[in-house]
Amino acid sequence: MDGWEWDETLFAGAARYYARGRLPYAPGLADALAGALGLDGRGRLLDVGCGPGTLALPLAHWFGEVVGVDPDSGMIAEARSAAVAAGVAAKATWLRARAEELPAGLGTFTVAVFGQSFHWMDRDLVARTVRGMLRPGGALAHVADAKAEPWPAEELPHPAVPHAALDELVRRYLGPVRRAGRGVLPRGTPSGEAEVFARAGFTGPERLVVPGGRVLRRTWDDVVADVFSKSYSAPHLFGPRRAAFEADLRALLRAASPSGCFAAHQPSTEVFLWRPSPGRDGDEY
Repeated sequence: MDGWEWDETLFAGAARYYARGRLPYAPGLADALAGALGLDGRGRLLDVGCGPGTLALPLAHWFGEVVGVDPDSGMIAEARSAAVAAGVAAKATWLRARAEELPAGLGTFTVAVFGQSFHWMDRDLVARTVRGMLRPGGALAHVADAKAEPWPAEELPHPAVPHAALDELVRRYLGPVRRAGRGVLPRGTPSGEAEVFARAGFTGPERLVVPGGRVLRRTWDDVVADVFSKSYSAPHLFGPRRAAFEADLRALLRAASPSGCFAAHQPSTEVFLWRPSPGRDGDEY
């Protein structure tokens, strides 16, 4: 990413906002993955860049053991708490580590998932390593929100979230170039995941789309949480101006929707399933 280097502040302070702020994956995602992969409640799941357990926890009942790995201590703490609340703490392990530190003595897995996290990693290294951690017949799932969906024109029950105005407010405080930890990303995060997985020795992909489209109600606090959950507007980036930024943010939201409510379409979820190439030699962990 043009000289950008990861550092531990990338999502500093964002974890407590993540679950509330981010729009959920499409309903039915766990069942769709279970059907496509033949999950039966056994096996082991590895969630790489797990955040607060956004993917691992809904999938937990389809596995005998779940392991989440994330470099942010706040995300790991949130995931542990959420696992207790979901009643799956006994089968869940949470490890604070970078993906580049895998295999980390974790053993082998039936399925590995990346939920909108792969772009932050040394992708070639991590893809090769994870391939070596998959059991025979295992699979890798790359999960993301579907982009640029043409939702039908309809009268929403509340105003839409004013994303353009929010982005402009962030730029006013943090500058025109996207921030990411201690560095900047003038060209954004990389794409081309298919080429990376192919180089690492995967075949595929099989594409699944789990439909969204529900109209979700979003409050002022939900939108504030969404802003602070993003790497480019994480709380630490504002330094001593954080309180002033939040005051301006809330003023903007009040002006956009005096009722305190917004409406947003839940995005569909897109999944690309990759499987290790047969006959391709790889490291075993």
